[in-house]
Amino acid sequence: MLRFDDLQLFVRAADLGSLSAAARVMDLSAAVASAALKRIEQHLGARLLARSTRSLRLTAEGEGFLEYARAALSSLDEGRRLLTSSQDRVSGVLQLSAPSDLGRNLLLPWLDEFQREHPGLTVRLLLGDRIADLFKQPVDIALRYGEPEDSSLVALPVAADNRRVLCASPDYLARHGEPRQLEQLAQHNCLLYMLGTRVHDHWCFQDGKREVSLTVTGDRFSDDADVVRRWAVAGAGIAYKSWLDVSTDVLAGRLKILLPSLLCERAPLNLLCAHRAQLSKPINLLREMLQARCGQLTAQFPRLAADDQ
Repeated sequence: MLRFDDLQLFVRAADLGSLSAAARVMDLSAAVASAALKRIEQHLGARLLARSTRSLRLTAEGEGFLEYARAALSSLDEGRRLLTSSQDRVSGVLQLSAPSDLGRNLLLPWLDEFQREHPGLTVRLLLGDRIADLFKQPVDIALRYGEPEDSSLVALPVAADNRRVLCASPDYLARHGEPRQLEQLAQHNCLLYMLGTRVHDHWCFQDGKREVSLTVTGDRFSDDADVVRRWAVAGAGIAYKSWLDVSTDVLAGRLKILLPSLLCERAPLNLLCAHRAQLSKPINLLREMLQARCGQLTAQFPRLAADDQ
């Protein structure tokens, strides 16, 4: 079978009128170039180049074969360009699971823009706060807060510095007062939701060097974290939520951060997948976009906290 590099050498030698010049251009030794030409001539059963110590010319057979050699190389180059082009295109189906709050309020508009940039991409979005089984459900990747409970999953950081915040609406604070100490949370209605498989009613903080944790109570609970955010905005109580989930509400004045000097629980956002082989170009581009967008939001929290102190 003819070798691609042998064809290249023959065409280069014909164009340059010199086998040694073709060898230099292709970074080959004279012996390797001579062996390549001999190999292609033996395969074809014809002499393609008549050469002496000082000159080289195409034989009649060589002139006839040169046209086909050029066409073959051109077709191979075109095929390679088409393959590279298809690999560079962002297309196919992206199946993504995300938390309800993050998904509805941040991810939806971000995905709209992502698909406008990559119109060949189809997105299937599953929203919910339960951990998706990436080995059983029709999902390629999942966005989840915290470290994965399943150590076999691949976890890639999206917003490693994200934390929870205590927050309530100005209307709620006007009616019930603003807590100035953690212990005063016992006098307030705390809004609860599921965190993994349990009710998130045990809230942890760091006050300087002191670690503080307390169990809170309230008259409302939902397994949908976005419902809790909506209750907080409506003035139903105090929420302990991821900054990413409530950032737009805080920036718009619908919610206010409480006790900003406290260091609240970490809530790192990770992209999870079952195997690294699933990290296709669309997924890597999506992760880069999410890192940039989440980074813009997390960068604003310290300034807000500092302004309130």
